[in-house]
Amino acid sequence: MGKPTGFLEYKRNAKKRIDPLERIKNFNEFYIPLKAKERKEQAARCMNCGVPFCQSGMILSGMATGCPLNNLIPEFNDALYKDNLENALSRLLKTNNFPEFTGRVCPALCEVACVNGMDGESVTVHDNELYIIENGYKKGLIKPQPPKVRSGKKVAIVGSGPSGLAAADCLNKRGHEVTVFEKNDRVGGLLMYGIPNMKLDKKVIERKIDLMRKEGVEFKVNCDVGRDISAQEILQNFDAVILCCGANQPRDITAPGRDCDGIYFAVDFLTKNTKSLLNSNFEDKEYYDPKGKNVVIVGGGDTGNDCLGTCIRHGAKSVVQLEMMPKPPLQRTENNGWPEWPKILKTDYGQEEAIAVFGADPRVYKTTVKEIISEKGKLKALKTVQVEFSEGKLCEIENSEKTIDADMMIIAAGFLGTKKYVPEAFGAELTQRNAVKTEDGKYKSSAEKVFTAGDMHIGQSLVVRAINEGRRCAKEVDIFLMGYTNMI
Repeated sequence: MGKPTGFLEYKRNAKKRIDPLERIKNFNEFYIPLKAKERKEQAARCMNCGVPFCQSGMILSGMATGCPLNNLIPEFNDALYKDNLENALSRLLKTNNFPEFTGRVCPALCEVACVNGMDGESVTVHDNELYIIENGYKKGLIKPQPPKVRSGKKVAIVGSGPSGLAAADCLNKRGHEVTVFEKNDRVGGLLMYGIPNMKLDKKVIERKIDLMRKEGVEFKVNCDVGRDISAQEILQNFDAVILCCGANQPRDITAPGRDCDGIYFAVDFLTKNTKSLLNSNFEDKEYYDPKGKNVVIVGGGDTGNDCLGTCIRHGAKSVVQLEMMPKPPLQRTENNGWPEWPKILKTDYGQEEAIAVFGADPRVYKTTVKEIISEKGKLKALKTVQVEFSEGKLCEIENSEKTIDADMMIIAAGFLGTKKYVPEAFGAELTQRNAVKTEDGKYKSSAEKVFTAGDMHIGQSLVVRAINEGRRCAKEVDIFLMGYTNMI
């Protein structure tokens, strides 16, 4: 390493956020990048640890840790420290098609597994990655690189989320003709409409899609496969098909009174919000407006947090976030040691903003909705109850019921697999968990020349895992088409 003692000389210095009360005034990204000298110092903290768990991509105790893409982290950190940014970029792009996405939205599994984090503070791998790719764009190092030779094979990809885009990028670079079908009006899937703009500016996605178009990838939007175009037509015109439609069947709330107005799924709430922002800066009013309303968000994950930040920006009167699980500890417990994913309390940007605006953490733990109260068909209040797990079952705690005001409820309780009409159209079997069925470690479905990748294959997961899925699936498709592959 260029600076073997860097981890002893420099303290961790993560990128700063704009003050919560200032950043909620708009839907812009709110991180403040470090200066070049400071970023080099952060890269210098990457030690010559011998075994870089950061790039391992392991599953420990059922949880992911280390980079699923096996990014060459010590190598690009070393090049960044030595100011060889072109080399750093080449090492980064060798394993990651979209560091401009992961550098913004990835929960940094690499940092969880960093050896520095075992008894200190991990390297700012996530921030370093984003700096390298954005510097590449700024310096003109990112240019269209269409393949010099075409294979004559045609691949259709259904869905333009992170797995679909990764597969498209890899197969196009290999020389195959790739067409991506997207049911929405813009390319990006989850990246475009499942993640709000302040977390991932949509110009970043459009910049990459424009590059991919120039490299030869064809995108067809407003094209819902199985409805606007038949599966049979695609099978007739393409040599291979990859289904990357995500796990977008939301889990519902079944409490009495569910059928009243004012209740929305998180995916619909976020989609309409981003569409309205991009189409008219909200002037078209084509979104679910929480302004002046008492909002209850059911679900405490990343999606619930994104809904929370969105509601605060629109001027919600109050926001409560219900979580069924107990409040996590502040520190790792003895049975949750490094390098496992730390099951500790995380206060994300949305909760930070709620604390700044309302003066208290919006999360209420061990609580769920028991009854939905309406007035003239519109949501008026929620009756909640505290719960706990006993002998593997979720049980209500006696005398713990409360009634809270609610003009809007957003359900962010996860997903129940993929919607069935696309795989059914292609004749692909599903598992009991509504994922496309394949052999373990494989991507070929039960249908002839039909493959799958991403959340549609493994269930709801992370963007970085979806990219990895797309890359691995592309490799398998390449072998199917050519009889061999030279993909990494």
